[in-house]
Amino acid sequence: MIPPKPPARPGRVSLWRYLRLFRSDILSAQPARLYRAWMAEFRTPFFRSYLCNQPDLVDVVLRERPDDFPKSNRVGEGLRPLLGRSIFVTNGDLWKRQRRIIDPAFEGGRLRDTFPAMVAAGQGAIARLQAVATGKPVEIEAQTSHLAADVIFRTLFSIPIENAVAARVFAEFREHQRSQPVLNLAAFVPLPRWFPRFHRRQTRRTANAIRALMADLTQRRMAEIDAGTAPDDLATKIMTTTDPLSGERFDAEEMVDQVAIFFLAGHETSASALAWALCLMALYPDWQERVAEEAQIIFGETSPDFSNMARLRIARDVFRETLRLYPPVPMMVRETTKAERFRGRDIPCGAQVVISPWHLHRHERLWDNPDEFDPARYETENGKSCLRSAYIPFSAGQRVCTGAGFAMIEGPLLLAMLLRAYRIEPVPERSAMPVAYLTVRARDGIWLRISPR
Repeated sequence: MIPPKPPARPGRVSLWRYLRLFRSDILSAQPARLYRAWMAEFRTPFFRSYLCNQPDLVDVVLRERPDDFPKSNRVGEGLRPLLGRSIFVTNGDLWKRQRRIIDPAFEGGRLRDTFPAMVAAGQGAIARLQAVATGKPVEIEAQTSHLAADVIFRTLFSIPIENAVAARVFAEFREHQRSQPVLNLAAFVPLPRWFPRFHRRQTRRTANAIRALMADLTQRRMAEIDAGTAPDDLATKIMTTTDPLSGERFDAEEMVDQVAIFFLAGHETSASALAWALCLMALYPDWQERVAEEAQIIFGETSPDFSNMARLRIARDVFRETLRLYPPVPMMVRETTKAERFRGRDIPCGAQVVISPWHLHRHERLWDNPDEFDPARYETENGKSCLRSAYIPFSAGQRVCTGAGFAMIEGPLLLAMLLRAYRIEPVPERSAMPVAYLTVRARDGIWLRISPR
């Protein structure tokens, strides 16, 4: 059995046909040859794009010379109404300053501090699922979205998703995603800075609503910090951390920008990864039982403890394999700041360089049986080698996701907790098909049957 994979497009299509395919789904708009190519060029009247799968080229772009390949501004064009000047869309000295302030909140010791909030969110999800654990089909992406949002609000602001403001942010964000903000004219056509950016009305409305709610949460927290009554959570840590070079902190507007990206990155990517992990567990019941048995042995009848996490090896490898097959962010776009030469080709200044975890993780010349689900592969020489050279679900180098360690605790923990409590089965007549807009999701949702263990 091969896990769901979108069909590739025909070899050559016109630009307008490609744009229509891209609007429908980023993944199926790409040709099958990208699963074998080391590099591929795509030309339009407006820009040139080069997808790089060769590991040493990926290293050049992400690890060795990241300042020569800043994040393309086109990536953020559709997201700016929500993200402003957050760390996700900035470059250069501004990005480095933001990173110096944010990184301390995600250091190793802080993961231990946030762990109880993750456990509480998992327990909340287990309680909510009781109502739908009847063996009838359930759309699981909605459930994992709720759970991931709960984790973010508990760890960032020490409030559960049931809090009225948190619930409103969650509802507005679902509507924002449905507006497909990343599919924006400026993402395809280079526009001068003075040219007005056109966003869908729904994109603007939901972005404004989310930012207003987050501004309220941020202002309340700043008042609590000033009064000395703020809880010791991620928001407080970030708001009180100063840049070691300038001594500055984030002001209110900057903090709203960062909270927006924490919610987008932390919630959306976690929800996607956990939903696909549960989908795979339904398709591979032997692995499901191994995860559930491991969780029962390690957790017993008590609440999970941070010290347990190093022992959740099966859950970790299952989650790692899920991220390989369904990386939440399927493509990353960088831009050349000067002329380059890759694989004998001249790459002009201003060209787009695409690093695609989706294709790199399934590359036929790198991985053994790349389309198969096999968590045991990481015990093989091929798996270990590819893990080092061709596995980048959180990017790599200086722009590696600051929450990568957070995610690798959260994902295996929640997967183990859910499978210890419930058995899941597929719904064959409603099989999932991956599509990508902001993240890799299922076109018509992921439908599973859930029953208590």
